Amino acid sequence: MNILIIGEKVSASELRKKIPEEFNVDHRILVNDSILGKYDLIFDLQFDEKEDNLQYYAPMQDKVIFVGAVRKQLAQIQKDFHGEIQCKLIGMNTLPTFMDRPVLEFSLLEKEDEDILKKLAAKLNWNYCLVEDRVGMVTPRVLFMIINEACFTLQEGTASIADIDKGMKLGTGYPMGPLEWSDKIGIEQVYTTLSRLYEDTADERYKICPLLKSYYLKNKSFY
Repeated sequence: MNILIIGEKVSASELRKKIPEEFNVDHRILVNDSILGKYDLIFDLQFDEKEDNLQYYAPMQDKVIFVGAVRKQLAQIQKDFHGEIQCKLIGMNTLPTFMDRPVLEFSLLEKEDEDILKKLAAKLNWNYCLVEDRVGMVTPRVLFMIINEACFTLQEGTASIADIDKGMKLGTGYPMGPLEWSDKIGIEQVYTTLSRLYEDTADERYKICPLLKSYYLKNKSFY
């Protein structure tokens, strides 16, 4: 099976580790529509930020395209697209650190595509969780809410960055504290996803902490 990964080098390397060595894997930073046809499977890790790439995939009859679909649900992407989508779109949590996990997170545009996902996951030897096609999926939604709350705690002076992270690691068994994890994911990813969640749900849990917004505007990390 020939596989193409589209995305930044760090994210592509994270996904590459999950693909068995027996498969041929190529990497491109940007979409080159002239070569897409030779691949059996395509992963677009930048799709959340570059959904215009759909114009290249849409005419590819029954071609399976895994796309980053955390910030925007697949149904909305389909509605906004001017044309027929003939490929098979499968949403994936492609945010940094989330692909380097025992269980991957996917969503579907069409329920009947679940059989396709099952067969591909078996070939790739992947365990996965199928979640509803919603903004934030599940894991980012929960983690980013915790990161936001950690920012409120920091803003109020209740605890330091190091103490917040230490307390969360000891108390929950998370591999990283929320603020350390935010640095690994990227403050822009956290801020933008929370913004989309608040816009989608109007739920106060996703209303962005002013300190988090300040860090985003300054492109500042916690460490």
